[in-house]
Amino acid sequence: MDPLRHTDPSRIAGYRLLGRLGSGGMGTVYLGRTEEGALAAVKVIRADFADESDFRARFRREAATAARVRSPWVVEVMGADPDAAEPWLATAFVPGPSLAEAVAAHGPLPPRSVRILGAALAKALTVLHARDLVHRDVKPANVLLGVDGPRLIDFGIARGGEDTALTSADVIIGTPGFLSPEQAAGRPSGAPGDVFSLGCLLAYAATGLPPFGTGAVDALLYRTVHDEPSFGPDGIADAGLADLLRSCLAKDPQERPTAEELDRRLAEDVPGSADWLPDPVVATIAERAALLLALPGIEETLADPAADPAAAGKGSRRRFLAVASGAALLAAGGGAAAWFTARDEDPPRAKGPAPRRWVIGVQADLSGPGREAGRAQERGVRLAVAAFNSRKDKPFTLSVRTADDGGEPARAPRAAGTLIGDRDVLAVIGPTTNTALVPVLEVYDAASVPLLTVSAAGSVFGNADRRSFFQACPPSATHIGAVNVQLVVRQKVRTLGVLCDRDGDTDAWQTAYLVDRTVGAYVAQAAAYPRVVPRGTADLAPVVKDMLDHGVDGFFYTGTAQGAADTARLLAAAGFRGPRAADYPVAGAEFLARAGTAAEGWQFLAPYTGPEAAPAAAVARAHRTAYGTAPAAWTVESYDLALLVADRLAALSPGGRRPARTDLLAALAKGSYRGLVKTYAFDAEHRIKGVVSFLHKVERGRLRYVGQVPQAPAG
Repeated sequence: MDPLRHTDPSRIAGYRLLGRLGSGGMGTVYLGRTEEGALAAVKVIRADFADESDFRARFRREAATAARVRSPWVVEVMGADPDAAEPWLATAFVPGPSLAEAVAAHGPLPPRSVRILGAALAKALTVLHARDLVHRDVKPANVLLGVDGPRLIDFGIARGGEDTALTSADVIIGTPGFLSPEQAAGRPSGAPGDVFSLGCLLAYAATGLPPFGTGAVDALLYRTVHDEPSFGPDGIADAGLADLLRSCLAKDPQERPTAEELDRRLAEDVPGSADWLPDPVVATIAERAALLLALPGIEETLADPAADPAAAGKGSRRRFLAVASGAALLAAGGGAAAWFTARDEDPPRAKGPAPRRWVIGVQADLSGPGREAGRAQERGVRLAVAAFNSRKDKPFTLSVRTADDGGEPARAPRAAGTLIGDRDVLAVIGPTTNTALVPVLEVYDAASVPLLTVSAAGSVFGNADRRSFFQACPPSATHIGAVNVQLVVRQKVRTLGVLCDRDGDTDAWQTAYLVDRTVGAYVAQAAAYPRVVPRGTADLAPVVKDMLDHGVDGFFYTGTAQGAADTARLLAAAGFRGPRAADYPVAGAEFLARAGTAAEGWQFLAPYTGPEAAPAAAVARAHRTAYGTAPAAWTVESYDLALLVADRLAALSPGGRRPARTDLLAALAKGSYRGLVKTYAFDAEHRIKGVVSFLHKVERGRLRYVGQVPQAPAG
């Protein structure tokens, strides 16, 4: 929790605000306290959103829907005012992580915990469905874990049968990966859709992975509609639970159990104490409850100048400690929490406490197939932090913490959890790959931790909230202008062979498609001859021969490093000497090693500069001093991003005041920062503005930086 700002209100209706639980583009969630001492999460919506024509209707519906559901396993609505200048909704506060946070930080839950979780949530959905209501967004981020059980939250898109006018049947509502096939197809979804989503959620809780994988939205939707669920490489040890989840994930809604039937078949008592959760999760809840006990005296804010300052003094603190003690003692099992609660005085404060660290996290592939790029990015961040710390006028000192995800989607959430669990980590740079990024977007967003990606170049990363996500690498397909300029305009290719190997990812296919469609727009006399090979095609010789037989005088490949190397060898064996280029993600050590001498002359248009670039000279010198080698691809870009974070932190911290993560989020979204090789500024979707492409060419067995290539417009 972050402290209140001077511009925050001190009170909302009957709730005394104690701090900020989170903040986003639409508003802020505060920790509040009633006059009786009950804690509440108070969600306040910005006035400009409230002025939208249908927003108040939707917000009023959310408050009314949540208030209609009375269940121990649904977070209780304590109050709301949809008609206020800034509408607000208060719910009971649960001092525990979301299921998404818990699994990310501590891994899958044991089968008994999953069964108890499922039984409680099935009971919640039974009550919901009995009132002709459908939640429509049952997902790990919408389940909070308490020592006494889970709570279902967020009824923002829930509806009853009378509410159809407020939605459109052809709009996909929900979260890909946790929505039903009928939702994925844009059809109306009723109570069986919630059961399907609950099945996805429980599979995630049991395995740490969504049952239909991760990736681009279109791929997730397709797998949800057509593929059978997967319970990860290790499966679910409890065979009965696995069979039950498969029934929840039936494609036909009529074949799924109802929520009430699911509750009976799980055959687990609802939780009554902390023993339903693994010890590490209980410890997390205890830590959060203990933080509530450690709250300092609450000062009145400038937004509430008429309030009585005495209300925030020692007396209010004593009442708060007395109220908070029940939850904290249950979570922490007594100890220091009990001592603080039993005494009617402020807890003693240590003399001269050590200052908090200011940390930039790095989540990267440091041990998997992308370790070359991951290590380059880690080193770039470390060099930037060292450069910042060497300044005599620095307002604070930075340090670096790393988390290795191996480039694997299954490991990515746990790596993210280790970073967000360190409250000193103010921002994270990474992950290295598109596939490792998708599973962690909601994890970082839930913690309000800025996530800046150096090399993840996907066009789509699902529909998770991008509030915390800053994509500093333009999608690979945006370099098609530079590809055409280099091959068609400068090197005068007139029949460009475009080979799309579907063993590559979706963005590689999109790049090949766009190059094929735009060649003639740059030079009227130019044309493309495209070929697509299916996934798993081991022998590319027939298709390469066909392309050469059609007279191609230039070649562009998208796919994998191995496929590019095979293509290079086939072209070399055929004596082809025309311009050859490939989509930049295949460049690197694997391509060079597999292609051997056939790699000579191949070109790559990429968003990263090279160690030979003049603006990067100082980084190159520092890298050689620190690591004994020249920097690799992405080192300079990660160096720039780390200094962008440092620049924003410095602007937010006059006098050395430590800013909150949410403050940094807002600062990163504004203005621009001039790095060594390009300017960093983000659009409304937090994607980098502008595309800068750099040419790299294989010469004498190594990839040499040539220079920047302009993004000339077509025509």
